[in-house]
Formats: sequence, C-alpha cells, structure tokens
Amino acid sequence: MTRKTRKATAILLGLGVILAAAGCAGGSSNGGSSSGGGGSSSGGSAGGSSGGSGGAAVKLTIWQNSTTGPGQQFFLDAAKAYHTAHPNVTINVQTIQNEDLDGKLQTALNSNSAPDIFLQRGGGKMQAMVNAGQVQELHLTDADKTNAGAAALAGVSIDGKVYAMPMDTQPEGIYYSKDLFAKAGITTPPTTIDELEAAVAKLKAINVAPIAVGAKDAWPAAHWYYNFALRECSQATMTSTAKSLKFDDPCWKKAGDDLAAFLKVDAFQKGFLTTSAQQGAGSSAGLLANHKAGMELMGNWDPGVIASLTPDQKQLPDLGWFPFPSVAGGQGDPTAIMGGSDGYSVSKKAPKEAFEFLEWLVTKEKQEDYGKAFDAIPVNTAAQDVVTAPYNISTLQAFNKAAYSMQYLDTQYGQNVGNAMNTAVVALMAGKGSAADIVKATNDAAARG
Repeated sequence: MTRKTRKATAILLGLGVILAAAGCAGGSSNGGSSSGGGGSSSGGSAGGSSGGSGGAAVKLTIWQNSTTGPGQQFFLDAAKAYHTAHPNVTINVQTIQNEDLDGKLQTALNSNSAPDIFLQRGGGKMQAMVNAGQVQELHLTDADKTNAGAAALAGVSIDGKVYAMPMDTQPEGIYYSKDLFAKAGITTPPTTIDELEAAVAKLKAINVAPIAVGAKDAWPAAHWYYNFALRECSQATMTSTAKSLKFDDPCWKKAGDDLAAFLKVDAFQKGFLTTSAQQGAGSSAGLLANHKAGMELMGNWDPGVIASLTPDQKQLPDLGWFPFPSVAGGQGDPTAIMGGSDGYSVSKKAPKEAFEFLEWLVTKEKQEDYGKAFDAIPVNTAAQDVVTAPYNISTLQAFNKAAYSMQYLDTQYGQNVGNAMNTAVVALMAGKGSAADIVKATNDAAARG
C-alpha cells in the first residue's frame, strides 16, 4: 500500500499534502464544513441496507494519513456526503501522521480498540492481521469487483479472499525522456530485455547515461531485482512465499542471475552506488529531470519528484513511461505489474456499514473525486478520464491490461526480510555478492524472524 519512505516525497511535492511533524490531528467529518476536494454527493447507494431513510444510528471511525490539503479534504467531504445520503451513519475522520500510523494501528489492533476502517499497508503487515483475526474478509458484489478491478484486488487478497478495498493504483515502471529516445534513434519503448539492452547501447552512443538509479538509498537498486523476480517467479510462488518465507524456488536465484547479466551492459550512470534517489539535481530523479539520463525505474510518485528538480520546477514535457520489459522463459505473467496501492481494511468488530462506505468510495463519482484530490490513478476504470498526463495514461493502460499486481517485495515479505534482500542486491550490484547470496541473505533473515 502506501510507501512511507517513497510516496511521502511525492505527496509533499506533487500534491501539497504536507505530512506535519506533529503526531495526530483528528476531525469530525459530519459536523464540520466542507469545501473543495471531493465535493458532495447524494447519489448512489453503498450497496447495503443502510439507505437514506436511516435506521439504527451507527458511528464509524476511519484512520487515514493525509494530514492537510486536498487528500484530507476528500475524506472529510466524502464522510459528510455519505451522512447526507445515509443520515443514520456518522463517520469520524481521524488523521494519523504517516510515520506514526503503523505503530498506533498495531497498538489499537492488539488492544481491541481498532478504528472501523483504516489505511492498509498490505503485504506482510496485512498477512499478520489476517493471521491474528484482526480484519474482516470483504465479500464483494459483482459490481464491487468491476469497480475495483481484478489486478488491484489481487494485491489485497490472500488465498483468494479480499481483505482491503483498493482506492488507487501506483504501478512501477520505467520513466524516460522521449526527446533523448528520439535523439538516440529509439523509435518505440522496449518491450523485452533484449530491446532494453539495445536502447542502452543507443543512448550510450549519444553520450547519455542510459539509466539512472539511486543505489545509495538501497531500495531503488533493489527494485531492479524485484522486477526481474516478478518476471521469473509465478504469481503462485510469490504469494505462497509470503506465507512460508522460504525462498527456495529456483526463480529467486534466476532473478539475481538476470540482474547480474544486465549489469554487464553497463546501463547505469557512473557513481550510481553513491547516488541518492530523490535529493537534488544529482539524484537519479534529477538526472532524468535534467536530461542527463534517459531512463529511471521508479514508482508513480516519480513525476512529482522529477518536476521539482527541473530547471523551471515544472513537469518534464517529454516524460514518458513503459512497463518493465518481459523476460524470456519467465514463469511470471509478462503483463504483471509491480507496485503499491492505497486501500482500506475493515477491523474485526466493525459494523457492516463500514464495508458499505468502502463500496461507495469505489463508485465512479467518488473515484473521480479521489483521483483529482490525490493526483492518482483510480482503480475504477470508469473514473480514469480524470487522468490526463501522457505518462499516467500509459501507466493506467498497462495496469488495466495486467493479469495481476504484486506489492513491492520489502512490503510483501516484511521489513526484516526486505531490508536483507535490498542490502544483498546492492552488494551484487557493487560486485561484492552473487545471486545465490541474495537468496541466502533473504532466507537467513526470514529464519531469524
């Protein structure tokens, strides 16, 4: 779900949703004023029995992490509009500082005082909540499934059961300069690794660093391994490994071998091991922003970061996007997407109205409001007309064709395993480790718990 260390930058730069330093600011949505953001809506029902005529009074609490700006206003407006359509349902929107959310939520879950609805990180965190019986399985109607989409639902499902309602999609892929591609004679975005390597050679020929990567921060480098694993490992293997935490399938080493082979074409900029991802013109995002590099593999917060690092601090006019290329012989579906998603879970003791509110949030109108408020790609395809940037249009087209989406591996498999994997990947890229070392380090971290 939300990438704390990555998406926070995009929120600050792209949306103006400032994550304040103070811990928690709450607000009652139904009693306060409403302006801008999501607007009001009295149309549509939540798919349950709590209609506009009311019923027994129900009070719900939702925890979300947009502390100011259009993101927070979306939830305040949505809660007020829902109360207008369903007078018996009062929704209290509580804003939790992003960095505080995990700790506060775990404490609330363990003390049996969890909010009815809360932002779900997904991956290993969601698996632990399911194992502890702290969240409800969501029984989606056919309409809900259409609204949310199969690929997004796959990212919030365990053993075919859905445990969160996805709100947006945050696909990862390769951002690139269309101008530099044209100058290098690259006529179409690469669709295979062979084509990517050919593009690397053409960019070198015009003295441009082919691909920027901020390996100093570890995770951007590790995402190359993640995406090779997405192509080499089947969906079944990747999801079952989240339970077993045993990285025994040959695909895990094969992904490392793929990365090692790709390193031989010398695709990354000089000094990539000491380059940061997002800080300043010399970062990997800055190199792309200033046409010093042709490409960067990154999540969908990247355009906001890039825009902040261009000379005029406006979006790069020639910015494009394409999905991670296919890998010959891989067991993963070539259309699969690596990436996160913001979604919301319902706690164990929450009433049915909590789920009904989430059903309403993925309807077309509310998804349009959400997409505008968060500058995001809504999961509901009927609402995706709000997406207008060319790179985001390419992204959502690829996502809508994806057989499934997979959480970033350090989310999917938990922080301890993820950190060990990330460190081992950087070691391989520095020439101090091997594909086998990545598997060993990851298995060792899993065994330590």
